[in-house]
Amino acid sequence: MPHPSTTGPVHRLVPAPAGRIHLVEQGSGPLVLLVHGFPESWYSWRRQLPALAAAGYRAVALDVRGYGRSSRPAAADAYRMVELVADSAAVVEALGERSAVIVGHDWGATIAATSALLRPDLFRAVGLLSVPYTPPGGPKPSEAFAALGGPGAEQEFYVSYFQEPGRAEAEIEPDVRGWLAGFYAALSGDTMPPPGAPDPHFVTAGGRLRDRFPAGRLPSWLTEEDLDVYAGEFERTGLTGALNRYRNMDRDWADLAGHHGAALTQPSLFAGGTLDASTTWLSDAIDAFPVTLPGLSATHLLDGCGHWIQQERPEETNRILTDWLADLPA
Repeated sequence: MPHPSTTGPVHRLVPAPAGRIHLVEQGSGPLVLLVHGFPESWYSWRRQLPALAAAGYRAVALDVRGYGRSSRPAAADAYRMVELVADSAAVVEALGERSAVIVGHDWGATIAATSALLRPDLFRAVGLLSVPYTPPGGPKPSEAFAALGGPGAEQEFYVSYFQEPGRAEAEIEPDVRGWLAGFYAALSGDTMPPPGAPDPHFVTAGGRLRDRFPAGRLPSWLTEEDLDVYAGEFERTGLTGALNRYRNMDRDWADLAGHHGAALTQPSLFAGGTLDASTTWLSDAIDAFPVTLPGLSATHLLDGCGHWIQQERPEETNRILTDWLADLPA
């Protein structure tokens, strides 16, 4: 009988508060839960699952609520952070485990961090990719993001653009595949717009987000077949469940008010790309890690890498993760 680490990934559905969570697992050993961001799926971890399995871990990548084959509740407030933390906990329990290491990318990093904050009994360590930890608190998110457009509101930050139900969907859903290709290219190290070009994180008044996307070339990490996988999922599910994550930021701010300024005390890791706006704009959050992440083992900034770190630099990311996991307390 082959060792579990040498067999392919296995798809499963497990019960969760919203109904079901779809996950893909490979390997055996301590549980490592992998949480994707926007607009992605479990497939974003396709290069990590076999590497973690080969290193002796039970690697599990899930479809976040609203994505893929996981349940997609109709209510917008079903996508608040506390609900996603409940899903993370439900997956660990459904798999018969008592604890897990949780690793997230993009929104998944925030889900992972909040899961570790609210359920330290289940999540013994936390790895964050691309989006650094910022403790709950600060100004109300909707007000902070609205101010990013600048005087006169000549342009609008993408998070604000995503707030109104149906608005971004009307742009994306007529051409899901083309929109995703442009969005991925806009934030990839090898295809993002050059310095001085219009920033693809902003929408011109009366325009569309995709107006600033690069056209005609896929990032080196994204094959036509990979794009087919992502597009096929969103063509089937629509984008509302994914976009509803952005529409709950003010609710999250209120829900987590009791944790204002809270540090994550578990062992932690951060890795990001030097060309990623998430690391450059949030450099103050990285500088604050000695206070906010007292259990941090290392910060890795990959030169020339954009936002999609585990797909742009899979071998480096796998090495960073497996070295960190090997050093964690049992």
